Amino acid sequence: MNCKNDGKTNPVSQKKNSPATNILVEQPSDVKTPEGMVWVRGKSFIQGAKEGDSFAMHAEMPAHEVIVDGFFIDITEVTNKEFRAFVDATGYITVAERPINWEEMKKDLPEGTPKPHDSILQPGSLIFNKEVNQVANMDNYTQWWRWQLGANWKHPEGPGSSIAGKDDYPVVHVAYEDALAFCKWANRRLPTEAEWESAAQGTNSNAIYTWGDDPNVLDDSANTWQGIFPIKNESKDGFEHIAPVKSYPPNSIGIYDLLGNVWEMTSDWYNVNYYKELDVTKPHTNPKGAATAYSPSNPYQQEHVIKGGSFLCHASYCASFRISAKMGMSPDSGSDHAGFRTVVTVDMLKR
Repeated sequence: MNCKNDGKTNPVSQKKNSPATNILVEQPSDVKTPEGMVWVRGKSFIQGAKEGDSFAMHAEMPAHEVIVDGFFIDITEVTNKEFRAFVDATGYITVAERPINWEEMKKDLPEGTPKPHDSILQPGSLIFNKEVNQVANMDNYTQWWRWQLGANWKHPEGPGSSIAGKDDYPVVHVAYEDALAFCKWANRRLPTEAEWESAAQGTNSNAIYTWGDDPNVLDDSANTWQGIFPIKNESKDGFEHIAPVKSYPPNSIGIYDLLGNVWEMTSDWYNVNYYKELDVTKPHTNPKGAATAYSPSNPYQQEHVIKGGSFLCHASYCASFRISAKMGMSPDSGSDHAGFRTVVTVDMLKR
């Protein structure tokens, strides 16, 4: 899983946002807030990289105005406790727990890719390799990732590990289809990228971070890498790996951990050229993202946008602890630094 975005950083510019019209702004008086969620007011805001953001990447530009209806969003990422309730109720088996189907897998690989040995084609998931002590090339992210047989949401570091005592940690090692299955059971859905950014902005409309524009409070505001990535994590914040939800202050409307901790899935396709193909002279209302996926670093994968960065993000590498930052994630695999949170609309609650 490559945490480094495609393209180089560039200066960013954008126009000021204009008032939103003809959208659902306030929470209807006859609709109660679902437990564990908060209302995100409908509004106009600037999506994409912000002026003054030195970490802005190709896929985040150009910035543009969007108008998004109000909706409810989870105040935390879906936790182990919540995901267990879903599994207990349905008997669901996640992708990381299922036998690997080579015939399906090779459809997403270059033609002629040789079949790995059967000992490798076993259920498992990606985990961060803590044993890395030197890196030859920072563009080769496989140096700090490894496939761990037996790793899944119940055993996040592989056989012998467990989530005992970690009910309030975000569930990880879930694939896109696992998240969709949870959403269907809970009468929820994944947010669009625009909805996710609307929630992250909170009462702001053009901020770089969920707390504003000050990068100096990052260590106190989000679970990210501190030290030399990926060799030494100094864990100044007390967390070497993922942290329990609500370990850091919420944003202005009460949402926790939108930046750092674990990446969060959205429903949008990941296309590095999507913003460049938009008409930025007018606002876009409730955008659903690109029609197709495209990433030059993973041309054979149909990836979805994930947002927010994770405990592995550092200024020297991906710097994805920003609202506009994004990455692509294949729909058929998970890792130990990716999870999700859900949203629900007024219409969904009234069905």
